Amino acid sequence: MPETVTQDLPANPTTAPLPDQSLGRRAAASPWRVSRRSARANPSAIREILKLADQPGMISLAGGLPSPLSFPLDAIRAATARVLAETPHEALQYAPSEGFAPLRGWVAEHLAGHGMDVDPAQVLVTAGSQQGLDLVGKVVLDPGSTVAVETPTYLGALQAFTLADARFAALDGDVDGPSPAALRRLGEAADPARCVYLLPNFQNPSGRCIPAERRAALAAAAREARVPIVEDNPYGELWYDRAPPRPLATHWPAGTVYLGSFSKVLAPGLRLGYLVAPPDLLPKFVQAKQASDLHTPGLNQRIVSAVLQSGMLAEHLPALRARYRTGRDAMDAALHAHLGARSGLGCRWQAPSGGMFFWLELPAHVDAGVLLARAVARGVAFVPGAAFHADGSGARTLRLSFVTVTAAQIDAGVGAIADALRELA
Repeated sequence: MPETVTQDLPANPTTAPLPDQSLGRRAAASPWRVSRRSARANPSAIREILKLADQPGMISLAGGLPSPLSFPLDAIRAATARVLAETPHEALQYAPSEGFAPLRGWVAEHLAGHGMDVDPAQVLVTAGSQQGLDLVGKVVLDPGSTVAVETPTYLGALQAFTLADARFAALDGDVDGPSPAALRRLGEAADPARCVYLLPNFQNPSGRCIPAERRAALAAAAREARVPIVEDNPYGELWYDRAPPRPLATHWPAGTVYLGSFSKVLAPGLRLGYLVAPPDLLPKFVQAKQASDLHTPGLNQRIVSAVLQSGMLAEHLPALRARYRTGRDAMDAALHAHLGARSGLGCRWQAPSGGMFFWLELPAHVDAGVLLARAVARGVAFVPGAAFHADGSGARTLRLSFVTVTAAQIDAGVGAIADALRELA
């Protein structure tokens, strides 16, 4: 496995004109030129596959979308009415770049329950945790900086860091997560990694949860190598068997930027997340956000703050976990029924203890991209795993999501994948 992975760029991408597709006419070359970092950007493989999933009758095991049936509509309606009745002008006005103070306070208090010592002044409210990744790229990375990543890792992070002209070092690891020794070696390199990006809780795409002992070892290795940690935690509240271990940030607060999201526990359409940074670094994130969008929508922040202050999460989260646990169990049962040892198809997986995804390893001779075409012809879509690998590997892996489909759809979809696999045997 190569230590550092880069993408080949055109010899001079800024000289390539953009095609003119207006009104379907062939036109003269566009006067616009794109930047080198824009030339490196690629469309999200997941978003492209979701277009297939929109076809009538298609069973989508592809999207990492929360179930719309889980959205707390009554609580959001009540909070919206309250905000517009009590503070309508403030809610619709420009807001502080750092975020709504009561919401920042709630985040700090919430993280204290997970062992983190956070001052509300360290919290920046973002437009989803994806914006947090974009801000990390702008504040922490220079062109050519190396980011150490898990294998596999979140596609959205690879996209965000690619736009920052980053290079990627794919960390070796095992079932418990990345290797601390591999991380330590990156810090000893001639050009040390600028940071390491980790998703310890029910990772997208693998579903893996890093055990407590490995977290402590990774944090110690990062600290020794002076490689700061970007800890992304959008799925930590979606645990089904037991709560995950305490965050990496508790082991090295000064060396960790922590990202969280409300998308998976409330509703993604609100586009709210947060970033927690050491006090000396947070002003740079605030400045980057000001240049990006000035502030996260104040109305949405006040609505979410009102929902959270009502205490509704105490009832909502157990119900959400129960709903998703049912989907997890249905997916595991379908995989055993159609792709288990008796099928002879040679697939491997591990049922996740939380999150929204199963990670499937295919037989050595099967390319998930080829399998997808066969599966789509049978009315089911999934995400091939290569898109989640910074080093270009992962051709025989795929991701399955279970939270927006019924048990019957899961069984039919997995059965269709099994039939497609038999065609390729």
